[in-house]
Amino acid sequence: MQYDVIIIGAGVAGLYAASHIPKDKKVLIINKRETFKCNSFYAQGGVALSKDEDDIPLHIKDTLEAGAGLCDEEAVKVLSHNSREVIDDLIERGFEFDRDDDGKLLYTKEAAHSTSRILHAGGDATGRHMHFFLLEQNPHPMLSDARVVDLLIKDGECYGVTVLDHRESRNIYAPNVIIASGGVGSLYQYHTNAPCISADLQGLCVLKGIELENMEMMQFHPTVYVNSEYAQKLLLTEALRGEGATIEDENGKRFLFEYDSRGELASRDIVSKSIYDYTKKTGLKTYLNLSNFDYHYFMQRFPNIYKNLRDIGFDVPEQRVPISPAFHYAIGGIKTDLKGKVPNVSGLYAIGEVASVRVHGANRLASNSLLEALVFAKKAVQDILQNAKQKKMLEFDVSNEVMSLKGDKEKKNLLREIMWEYVSIVRTNDGLNKALEQINALLKEKIGKLLKFRLLTAKEIVLSALARDKSIGVHFIKKDNNDKIIDDANA
Repeated sequence: MQYDVIIIGAGVAGLYAASHIPKDKKVLIINKRETFKCNSFYAQGGVALSKDEDDIPLHIKDTLEAGAGLCDEEAVKVLSHNSREVIDDLIERGFEFDRDDDGKLLYTKEAAHSTSRILHAGGDATGRHMHFFLLEQNPHPMLSDARVVDLLIKDGECYGVTVLDHRESRNIYAPNVIIASGGVGSLYQYHTNAPCISADLQGLCVLKGIELENMEMMQFHPTVYVNSEYAQKLLLTEALRGEGATIEDENGKRFLFEYDSRGELASRDIVSKSIYDYTKKTGLKTYLNLSNFDYHYFMQRFPNIYKNLRDIGFDVPEQRVPISPAFHYAIGGIKTDLKGKVPNVSGLYAIGEVASVRVHGANRLASNSLLEALVFAKKAVQDILQNAKQKKMLEFDVSNEVMSLKGDKEKKNLLREIMWEYVSIVRTNDGLNKALEQINALLKEKIGKLLKFRLLTAKEIVLSALARDKSIGVHFIKKDNNDKIIDDANA
């Protein structure tokens, strides 16, 4: 079975890429589970953009500052300069962003942005609305409930993939493969990701000798309702804090100003580390106070959060909600250039959260993730279409490796505990080395290939964290008990 382009993943990045490939091209989108089980579906906060020419330098500056000096400035410029274009493209296709009473686009502000530049759809359901819209418009076939378990690569050329489809492996060929499979959420005990986001393709790339970079840069969202039985937790969007929600301890004290003069509007890494440090020091629980919101405005502006919290039993916005940080977003990933191309493997691309195009540096600016997915999805497809060439296809044997074994589930849960305990918000060299030792031990056991993917990705995260011995952005290495969580310069 042969196609012109295979797209791995059916989130916003994969679907937006597919929307730019002409209908006369043979395209296959491979989706691991049901179409709604992707991180795009759960994206609440919105999509950032440069509103106009004057806002481009400010958006670039905000992104670079949030990235703590580790962003690729050229990548950030590409992101910002192309932001208005992709948003206008969605609008021209018929996508509806939220508007004010006069029919003008409604821009909101989020933490670490210097101005209001965030667009939303459906209040707090931007990702869901965008994902559904792109699904409706998708002109290409989709293979669902199938997962990619191998990349068919020989002599620096990618020829397709091996999929596990209804427990049978088979090869599907294409001269161009786009990886858009998302992040690594299921590696952690507490996370906000879709349940099936399990770092398969990152681990597969390690097996294939494809470079991952900045894997130590894992972002934790500060405001998550974690008191539930599921690993996936209820995210409470940054937009809440941007529009007036406050963080306090169980006695009503707003403690964040002790860490940063911006309080609730500091960047995610600062807020997450501050909550972590404060609860460790005081033993007090932390809460999100929503009482600044008018009841009717809250219900209309954040309809899904309102419903979800009411269903759990919270009388919002009057009643405050207990919160804790949880894993949210993988900043690092498969190394690509500014067109989404994977170096040294012709015909292979990576876009969205699975990729590292270096726009986020050491800390992703709020709502830049959907924007990155849109901008670089389009760039990747443009490169494929502009450089289309005949490739003599090769046939590969279908691998018969064992995908999973009986004890793998228990080991997956152990890995989640290891990653949360030693490789989360605050890290130590001792803890990282303990994690590495335990991960290596698991890799030596008899395990299925799917668990091996997770373990290899986790190992890359740990090794990257050990290699960066200085704290920066979301990566915090605590050397001793005197180390401060937040630099005094921010206070």
